Amino acid sequence: MKVITETPRLIIREFTLEDAPAVLHFNTPEQVNRYTGDAGVCTTLTDAENIIRNIWLVEYNQYGFGRWAMVLKDTNTVIGFCGFKNETRINAVDIGYRLHPDYWGQGLATEANLACIDYAKKHMDLDTVYADVVDANTGSINVATKLGMVYHTQYQEGEFNVNRYEISLKANSL
Repeated sequence: MKVITETPRLIIREFTLEDAPAVLHFNTPEQVNRYTGDAGVCTTLTDAENIIRNIWLVEYNQYGFGRWAMVLKDTNTVIGFCGFKNETRINAVDIGYRLHPDYWGQGLATEANLACIDYAKKHMDLDTVYADVVDANTGSINVATKLGMVYHTQYQEGEFNVNRYEISLKANSL
């Protein structure tokens, strides 16, 4: 397993198939997927294994990055994902996160993704990165703005109004 970076509270690393129980755990609470558009996609251990094997591991090989595991240092527990995704739906790179609700409101999503942005500025050839956030998801809007992202536009996706935020990593890396 490849460690990407660390923060005071987290290890950010690539996922392995051994993380499937944790992936299932942080995806199953209903409130986690309320605004993601993929509710019900991960309801079994096999679903979690398939996400790791067929999405994240493939993306690591194809792009050199994908969503990374957020591991709480104190307990060595995988509590969610963070980082970048080459989002073919928008033909651009997206930054995002997902955490089990037990870890919400502690600043971990911001801490993790600030570390990812810092890592990308030093080690990746990324410029503009986007975050799409449902406008009712104030917690994720706060994370995006704490990352230094600025509002770009809004669009409709199904029943949701989605705000797109952006940040230029090259413009901000001095």
